[in-house]
Amino acid sequence: MDAKPPSPDAFLIRRTMDEIAPVADKATSYFYALLFLRRPDLRDLFPAAMEAQRDRLFRALLAAADRIDDPGALTEYLAQLGRGHRKYGTQAHDYPALGEALIGALSRYASAVWTAQTEAAWVRAYTVISQIMIDAAAADEKTAPAWWSAEVVSNERRTRDVAVLTVRTDQPYPFLAGQYAAVETPWWPRVWRHYSFASAPRADGLLTFHVRAVPAGWVSNALVNRAAPGSVIRLGPPAGTMTVDHASASGLLCLGGGTGIAPIRALVEDVAAHGDRRSVDIFYGARHAADLYDLDTLLQMKARHPWLSVRTVVSDTPPDALTGPLPDAVEEFGPWETHDAYLSGPPGMIRSSVDTLVRIGMPSHRIRHDLVHELVSAAK
Repeated sequence: MDAKPPSPDAFLIRRTMDEIAPVADKATSYFYALLFLRRPDLRDLFPAAMEAQRDRLFRALLAAADRIDDPGALTEYLAQLGRGHRKYGTQAHDYPALGEALIGALSRYASAVWTAQTEAAWVRAYTVISQIMIDAAAADEKTAPAWWSAEVVSNERRTRDVAVLTVRTDQPYPFLAGQYAAVETPWWPRVWRHYSFASAPRADGLLTFHVRAVPAGWVSNALVNRAAPGSVIRLGPPAGTMTVDHASASGLLCLGGGTGIAPIRALVEDVAAHGDRRSVDIFYGARHAADLYDLDTLLQMKARHPWLSVRTVVSDTPPDALTGPLPDAVEEFGPWETHDAYLSGPPGMIRSSVDTLVRIGMPSHRIRHDLVHELVSAAK
């Protein structure tokens, strides 16, 4: 069956995005310049230095517009954004200024394709986008805080630059295995980075994150090197769709690179807790054997659960490990027609893995990952 052609608005929006792509950095800078010119008070919602995350809001708006022909996906994506933006202090009356800045940036940097019809399409799209986000935030405000305070219980250093952080929130924190949360530290106010939960929900309410300190990473270095028992951080609401459908009997093919193994570990716990006996195949990738910091835990899980398989893929060819790119190893052990894929790790690994899985016949709707523009494991 032929794919449904895009609506006229979607066609105009995507043509604009194609035109913007080569000059996205300039369009982003202009977007913020217009926004702060019209609403200088909104500058306080952003961190002092914008370099690391200045384009996230702009790109999120573009990503939302690209879903304009898929109401279900659009609503799911935007509702999550609307709930998440509460932690920044965003209010309903802020959205018109964002829309004006968006239209201003697009009309300037996509001038070659910008027409009255194009502007009307974007205005219609942004009206829908902003209303979904406003409604989601208003509904969430009735049942959940804008953020949770979380006290650090322990900071366990696994390698020179990787720590396992365990925290206790000030009130119940509902989430699903495979999801992630935005984290803010007291050392860098208003700077939030995404980290996946490294365990399924626990009876004691404790939450665990795996954090790698990266060069110039404000939040990651603070969490690894400064957070100590008694430190208090903030968590945004849970987000992400890399969760298990327990009504399905499909196996799980899990690819975890670096600290991307954290949500994979949580998924295994979730499957075990639900009493499932379907196969779970983990491919754990790293550059060096020493970087497989959570391998012992996975092997202990394997010893308890006969349905679990764990394979390591590293670059320095140690004994008893596969070598080469992670997607190649996955292809070697295929086919995977009876599995759903779960991918977590560096963006490049995810993109190449998606390409490989689709090429060997896995439908894209059975491939789950959370590339939130900057992925969890790539967040600073």
